[in-house]
Amino acid sequence: MTESVMPTYGRLDIAFTRGEGVWLYDEQGEAYLDALSGIAVCNLGHCHPAVSSAIAEQAETLMHTSNIYHVPLQSQLATKLTELSEMSQAFFCNSGAEANETAIKIARKYGHSKGIDKPVIIVMDGSFHGRTMATLTATGNPKVHAGFEPLVPGFVRVPYNDIDALRMAISHWPEAVAVMLEPVQGEGGVRVPEADYLDEVRTLCTQRKLLMMLDEVQTGIGRTGQWFAYQHAENVLPDVLMLAKGLGNGMPIGACLVSGSATGVLEPGNHGSTFGGNPLACRAALAVLNTIETTNLLAHVTAMNQHITSAFEQALSNVDGVHVRSKGFMFGIELPIECIELVKQALAKKILINVTADKVIRLLPPLVMSADEANKMVSIVTDLVQTFMATHTVESVA
Repeated sequence: MTESVMPTYGRLDIAFTRGEGVWLYDEQGEAYLDALSGIAVCNLGHCHPAVSSAIAEQAETLMHTSNIYHVPLQSQLATKLTELSEMSQAFFCNSGAEANETAIKIARKYGHSKGIDKPVIIVMDGSFHGRTMATLTATGNPKVHAGFEPLVPGFVRVPYNDIDALRMAISHWPEAVAVMLEPVQGEGGVRVPEADYLDEVRTLCTQRKLLMMLDEVQTGIGRTGQWFAYQHAENVLPDVLMLAKGLGNGMPIGACLVSGSATGVLEPGNHGSTFGGNPLACRAALAVLNTIETTNLLAHVTAMNQHITSAFEQALSNVDGVHVRSKGFMFGIELPIECIELVKQALAKKILINVTADKVIRLLPPLVMSADEANKMVSIVTDLVQTFMATHTVESVA
C-alpha cells in the first residue's frame, strides 16, 4: 500500500482499522473472523477491555524510565510469572527473538563457566526461534537461513521428537551445554511430540548437566490449555523458559525466565534492554495474566479443544490424506499437497488463517472464542479444504 515501507513482508491486500474479540474490521467496515490472533498474540481477543483500560491508565501515569532504576510493575510481573511457572527469576525484553537471544547468551556463559571454550547448543529440525542472526541460525528451516550466511557457529541440529537422535548428539558433542526446543512446533506445522518426549528430554539434560531451554513464545500464556505447555508433562521444569506473543496481548513484551543451573548465570553488565520491562508493557502483561486467571480461561481452552478437534476430524474424515493435529488452541490441518493459496481463499470467505510448512493450515484463534464462533471457523475451513482437495490431486500438483 506504500512504497516507503521496506518490502520485507508478502502482505495480503487488506488493512484492518478496528478489532473486538475474535473479529477484525476492514476499512469498509466488513467483519473478518480472526483465526490467527495476530500469530498467537491476541489470546484475549482484540481490544480486551481489561487490557485496554490498563494500558490507557498506565499511559497517563508513567510509560518508561529505563532499567537504571527500579521498576515496581516489573517486579510484580516477575513475581507473578515465577509463581505461575515455578521458575526463579525473569528478565524482560521486547519480543520472542530477544527472549531467545537471552537464552542463547545464558547457555554460552553457562558453558564458559564449565571451562568449555566453544559451547554448543542442540536445536531441532523444523523449529522457529526468530529472525536475529543467532535465532535464525537456531531455527531449523533452510529458507530462513538463505542469504544470511555465514551463520552463527555453535548450533547442532537433530530431528524433533526423536529422543534417540538427541541422545546420540549429546554423546557426540562433549561441548554441548543446552538443548533448545519448542514444546509444540508452531511454524514447523503444529507438530505435537509424543506425550513422554519432554520428560525424556528433561531426564537427558539433568543426567548430562545440560540446560533445558523451552521456547514457549507461541505455546505459552494459556495457548495449549495450561499456563505453559511443559505443564502438560508430569516431571518437567525447564532451566530456561522463553515467552512473548500472548504475554502482552498486542503490547510488545518478551521474557526469559530461569531456574536451577541457569539461575545467576547472567550478572550485572552481561545483558540488558532499553525498553524491556517498562511500566506500560508490564501493566499490560499483568492485566493479561489476571484476566486469564479470574475467568477460568484455561478450562475453556481445554474443553473447546476437544469440541473443535472432533468437529474437524469428523468433517474431514472422508478427505484422503488430510490429518488434524491440535494442542489447546493450536490447530494444524495437514494436506497431502501444498495449499498456500488457501490463505487468500479464506480471506475471500472473511476468515484469517495461515499456512505453514507449505502444507499445514495453522489456526491460532483467540482463547476467548465462543462455541458459536468456533463452529463458524470449523464450517468455513472444512468447506475450503473439501473444495480445494476436490479440485486438486496429489498427482497434478506433484
